[in-house]
Amino acid sequence: MPLMVRQFPCLKDNYGFVIRDQASGLTACVDTPDAKAILTELKHAGWGLDFIFNTHWHPDHAGGNQAVTAATGAKVVGPAEVTRIAPLDRTVCGGDTVELGETRFQVIESGGHTLGHIAYFDAADRIAFVGDTLFALGCGRLFEGTPQQMWASLQRLAALPEDTQVYCAHEYTAANARFALSLDDGPALKARADQVFAARARGEPTVPTSIGLEKATNPFLRAPELAGRVGKSGAADFETFAAVRAAKDDFTG
Repeated sequence: MPLMVRQFPCLKDNYGFVIRDQASGLTACVDTPDAKAILTELKHAGWGLDFIFNTHWHPDHAGGNQAVTAATGAKVVGPAEVTRIAPLDRTVCGGDTVELGETRFQVIESGGHTLGHIAYFDAADRIAFVGDTLFALGCGRLFEGTPQQMWASLQRLAALPEDTQVYCAHEYTAANARFALSLDDGPALKARADQVFAARARGEPTVPTSIGLEKATNPFLRAPELAGRVGKSGAADFETFAAVRAAKDDFTG
């Protein structure tokens, strides 16, 4: 039976996710950006909570752990770095498997935004929860890792099946689209940007996205194709990625 995903906005621009393995009825939330919003969503769904799956330690991803566990008794699973702000019941890293009833998640190493960042991939349902590593038309800032580390992480995600639904943790897509258009005036990106701007004008989310769509239009996954635009012709792929990331960090459009 397929995994059920409930997505909801919280904080300034985060998304929260509560998920349910329909075969067993076991439930989890992916990160805890806003404990109150998560508990409200669970109440609306009529669900309890068995697990918290953290992607990384930042407060807008693990800051609600203790309040949510106090209210629900959920067990916390995540990378070791989460213990910087909250306890873990199980520490996982790339290559591990996490089970939610009959749903099996592959843990994918995705460091760069933070050193120990991970993603969760449900191969049977083609669903990935990627935290702040990959965004619709974007990627996370490199607060702790190197460009080489982040490029390798993005390549692991890009290797997932193209029809994989990608649940990223923030609604940054309109700003990302404006940056992407500053590097690429191709029809595929223009068409997607128009769709993004129209959706946001209607107040609609642009998440989830898909691996195939990101490979076709995301400037960070397409960095080698844009080498000439960022003055990196002939450079290593991760060096070109670093230049694209630096350009985004400075972009004010």
